[in-house]
Amino acid sequence: MSNSIRTQLVVLGAGPGGYSAAFRAADLGLQVVLVEREQRLGGVCLNVGCIPSKALLHVAKVIDEAAHTPGVAFGKPKIDLAAVRAGKDKVVGKLTGGLVALARQRKVQVMRGAAKFTAAHTLRVDGPDGAVDIAFEHAIVATGSTPVRIPGLPDDPRVMDSTGALALADIPGKLLVIGGGYIGLEMATVYRALGSAVSVVEFMDMLLPGADADLVKPLAKKLAGEFADIRLKTKVTGIEAKKDGLHVSFESPDGKDVKTYDRALVAVGRRPNGKDLGLEALGVTVTERGFIEVDAQRRTGVAHIFAIGDVAGEPMLAHKAAHEGKVAAEVIAGHKAAFAPLAIPAVVFTDPEIAWAGLTEQQAKKDGTAYEKAVFPWAANGRSLTLGRDEGLTKILFDPTSRRVLGVGITGPGAGDLIAEGVLAIEMGADAQDLALTIHAHPTLSETVGMAAEVFDGSVTDIIAPKR
Repeated sequence: MSNSIRTQLVVLGAGPGGYSAAFRAADLGLQVVLVEREQRLGGVCLNVGCIPSKALLHVAKVIDEAAHTPGVAFGKPKIDLAAVRAGKDKVVGKLTGGLVALARQRKVQVMRGAAKFTAAHTLRVDGPDGAVDIAFEHAIVATGSTPVRIPGLPDDPRVMDSTGALALADIPGKLLVIGGGYIGLEMATVYRALGSAVSVVEFMDMLLPGADADLVKPLAKKLAGEFADIRLKTKVTGIEAKKDGLHVSFESPDGKDVKTYDRALVAVGRRPNGKDLGLEALGVTVTERGFIEVDAQRRTGVAHIFAIGDVAGEPMLAHKAAHEGKVAAEVIAGHKAAFAPLAIPAVVFTDPEIAWAGLTEQQAKKDGTAYEKAVFPWAANGRSLTLGRDEGLTKILFDPTSRRVLGVGITGPGAGDLIAEGVLAIEMGADAQDLALTIHAHPTLSETVGMAAEVFDGSVTDIIAPKR
């Protein structure tokens, strides 16, 4: 026997998109049930993704800064792995606890279990206390994504996904990271700082294949001196788990070989959790990859069912999901709203950080979009030099006719924070003079944004402007 309840809105998934949708809807006066299959709210990002990884990356940053501060010598760091894990878990616990309090204050009913649609206006939640049928007027699907697993790999605890890597069971002597995307490189940065000899293998011909090559170049150069090995245009053809380690077979244009590692992290992407929810039977279009097709209001082909976040398409980013969630909630509450951003920032929290928003050169060349660019090197920035970091750059792409900002890319410490000005510039339709005439504090890294605009405007004085 199952219990049954009725609600105006049911939200499936309590990640950044799901809880943002639920909380916004509650603030707008809707009765909301929030369903989460895991024990804690917050989804992948908060529990086994964005937040714990950044806590560990902070530890890595402290270790690296202590080792490379001019004129200051420290002893070799002593790593208390249990304390590092406890610190990470404390941050996660504080944030997840905060979500519980916010749900309670907003009178959002939280239900734990796995949900599946049974009819157009009903779904069943199988939870620890049995099944519950929910009759709803509207639904928002925010079920996120899961790591892609390479077929044929051994079922061995030494072969980890990102969740396993964040658990930080130990510090392997030799770690192989399969995948040179942002997840792989961020975790590689952590383990390298903690003492592992890290190797990275990437199938494409560059690290971070989705980013512009000039933004990646400073990072790639730095990692080449820190990692044991970086293999590009190489694929893993097999892993054999033996007592003495993981024997990994590689294939590249240079041939085939086998190397042994203590652990391997598989970070070759994520797949959306759009399948197995019963949506197709209702007439909702779910692609072969698992994405749910939606319109600008995040509405599916079934008018009262919405989808947001990773399941609603690329890019799979928490901040995109949160904004989509608010749009969906507002539409359901009767407001005129749509998800139509001109720029969604992407950040890779390596060292140096890489961030970009809007048009990239890679995309412009693919689409044939006309653009002009201006680059300001951080080697000419006072604040960058005081940090001992001159490898960065700030790049802005402009429309050749209107001179408006089309895209911004930044490499260097704090790039993830600096990119916000670029996003705002794109959204507000700023042109080169808008940025160049904005007075930035000195000495700061943010000056590089204004100075890149000055390069394009022809008014820069801190470097000799290239001829245009």
